[in-house]
Amino acid sequence: MNRFLLVLFFCAAHLAYAQTLDDGLMMPKKDFCTGILVTHSQWNNYWEGTLKRDNQNVGTLSTTNITWLGNYGVNDKLNVIAMLPYVATKASQGTMSGMQGIQDLTIGGKYQVAKKEVGTNTLSVFGVGVFSTPLTNYTPDNLPMSIGLHSTTLSGRAIFNFATKQGWYANFSPAYVYRTNVTLDRNAYFTDGVQYYTNEVRMFDQFNYNVNFGFIKNGLQTEINFYQQDTLGGGDIRRQDVPFVSNRMNFSTIGVLVMYYLPKPKNLAVRFASTYTMDGRNVGQTFSVMGGLLYTIHFSKK
Repeated sequence: MNRFLLVLFFCAAHLAYAQTLDDGLMMPKKDFCTGILVTHSQWNNYWEGTLKRDNQNVGTLSTTNITWLGNYGVNDKLNVIAMLPYVATKASQGTMSGMQGIQDLTIGGKYQVAKKEVGTNTLSVFGVGVFSTPLTNYTPDNLPMSIGLHSTTLSGRAIFNFATKQGWYANFSPAYVYRTNVTLDRNAYFTDGVQYYTNEVRMFDQFNYNVNFGFIKNGLQTEINFYQQDTLGGGDIRRQDVPFVSNRMNFSTIGVLVMYYLPKPKNLAVRFASTYTMDGRNVGQTFSVMGGLLYTIHFSKK
């Protein structure tokens, strides 16, 4: 899964990674930040291959995502991060029933590889390794109502962060995602012009990157961001057909983020983010809004 991302089909909000797995911020040693983020996203237009269209059999597809996350500072250079979402989908028209349930557990480690002072500014490089796997036996074969793609993933990410003394920062973070094959509850399927007599579906790997510009000072963080995902293979949605789990799902989004640590109660932060899908292929043109509360526990004496 992924930024938030984890990226569900037609739910292009890569929400949770924005705080943790692809930024240039580190949780201090023996600090633990945890909380709940709630995201609502929806679309009524989508790309069937590269053709943008709507579908009266779906209407507006809405997805609600409630995600628990935790970030622990093992030391000042290593953070361990975990996330677990509960996802529910719903269509406004047609006969397709919504689905809901616990999706994929994500565990990652972020390590600060290098840090160099450049005048009064700082240039940092991080390496990130992430593992995600489904925790429940949900089906990926009911898109766009499925709550996920049910593939176990391994990803490696690099983060290049430049920060000024005044609080401005810029971030570039590319990643490669390896995905395992998935199995269906049927023994044959047709995709990309070929009939397959097996229940195993090849899932092509993905490449993604994000670029962030922001300001962080005195407990306030504001940011604008851009995210791009490309799947390295797979077919398009067939004309007038439903999506398939191995379709080539590409998209680019823009987003904003605001996070603020409240004066009281101490260590409690509110977080808001929103993203919009500008372009895509075999995905919905999603608009999403996320809000949540995060609390930091200091296990070391200050």
